[in-house]
Amino acid sequence: MRPLADYPDAALRLFDRPPLPSPDALDDIYLIGICGKGMGALAELLREAGYAVRGSDAAAYPPMSTRLERLGIRVLEGYDAAHLAPTSERGAPSLTVVGNACTPTHPEAAYAREHGLVQTSLPGALAHVFLQQRRSLVVAGTHGKTTTTGLLAHVLREAGRAPSFLVGGVMAGLDRTCAVGRGPHFVIEGDEYDSAYFDKRPKMLLYRPTGAIVTALEFDHADIYDDWDDYRAAFEAFAALVGTYAAGAPGTLVLNGDDPHVRALADHATAAIRTFGLDAGNDVTAQHARAGEGGQRFDLVVDGATFAEVFLPMSGAHNRMNALAVAALAIAEGLTPDEVAAGLATFRGMQRRQEVKAEVGGVLVVDDFAHHPTAVSKTLDAVRERWAARRLVAVFEPRSNSSRRKLFEARYAESFDAADAVFLKTPPLRHNDDPADFLDPQAVAAEIARRGTPAAAYESVDALLPDLLANLRPGDLALVMSNGSFDGLMGRLLTSLKE
Repeated sequence: MRPLADYPDAALRLFDRPPLPSPDALDDIYLIGICGKGMGALAELLREAGYAVRGSDAAAYPPMSTRLERLGIRVLEGYDAAHLAPTSERGAPSLTVVGNACTPTHPEAAYAREHGLVQTSLPGALAHVFLQQRRSLVVAGTHGKTTTTGLLAHVLREAGRAPSFLVGGVMAGLDRTCAVGRGPHFVIEGDEYDSAYFDKRPKMLLYRPTGAIVTALEFDHADIYDDWDDYRAAFEAFAALVGTYAAGAPGTLVLNGDDPHVRALADHATAAIRTFGLDAGNDVTAQHARAGEGGQRFDLVVDGATFAEVFLPMSGAHNRMNALAVAALAIAEGLTPDEVAAGLATFRGMQRRQEVKAEVGGVLVVDDFAHHPTAVSKTLDAVRERWAARRLVAVFEPRSNSSRRKLFEARYAESFDAADAVFLKTPPLRHNDDPADFLDPQAVAAEIARRGTPAAAYESVDALLPDLLANLRPGDLALVMSNGSFDGLMGRLLTSLKE
């Protein structure tokens, strides 16, 4: 990534791009990589806002392809420069959005560059079209972004504020990752990954944050950040931006006061600072927390005064922290503590975050997105708290670009202490991976076993599934963790248990 001195300067310019026209002048928006999770959500937002949208992808698969089709968005399968060329029926797109998976040699990205088409990245398009006239509330941090973003959007919705939102996951019960609302707020999950091949700034820096939350800081994304200092510098730049776009009410930066690295971001900020955490010294905290049926209860304490009893239908201290972060920013944006408590109580969670898939033959199967060692550990602790009487069998695939690296081997070995048995799958080796820097699942499994928990590693789901089925028995909980498809393991596991 780029050094701090380059943030928030103009994008890395590999070529001169024409300026973006006014949002009112956009009449044909083309998305390269439209079936990706983020790009598909952007397409949905643009269509909901009344724009003509089309795009392409290497392959169009359900559910995204069918969702876009239902919205009247044309998806062209395969990449071809001709898709962008003007025809007798239409001209070139008024805006081309280039996904961050595109390289400079991508056929459509190359055509757009060589023919001087107006281009931007996903975060650039979102900021230009939607955020200039709204209060942008951005949730950033290494862990907990998706749940916290969804929870913040939900609390604002329940309080009648009708926010727009873009979340990196599906909100349970809503079946949506995004929406255009009537209210002044736009709630966004602030990813620290880069924006496009021509703009190496982290996405979160483009979202014009009026208010923000930073949930946690721990080194991640080793594939694009050189080291911890490089990673931290991106968040320091983000902290400095918060509130600089505020019109009317001032901006607020909400920081995890229990994390010294997050708390230190206050030194780089000009916005009002509010801290949250389980330590009593924070501005917003919780007291008398107790686990209960279907979640947890605690007293919401703001500036030392108890304001409301909260029921949160999610387990674990990390979800309590997520709720406190949301409370701090929502109250700063004008909600009352009672409105916050009411919204927290009705949140149904996010899909793939401790999501119960089924109970078959007495085996409870739970799906979770956890992939960083800290996220794995906290998820196991929360599941153990919620289903204390069950034997906990953890099934894990380190699939992300960062989680597959040797850097995290020792940390993973320590992350499974709360499990009763562990099944690991070898991550996929991709064309740009360095085998010398690749995680060794056999070594991780051996260290987990040395620490006292039976563990084994497998090259494939075909090899793993029979041993997993032989190990499971009535009363167990199978926790499946991956930030990808896990090669279809979840569906195969459920089918096999039913048989």
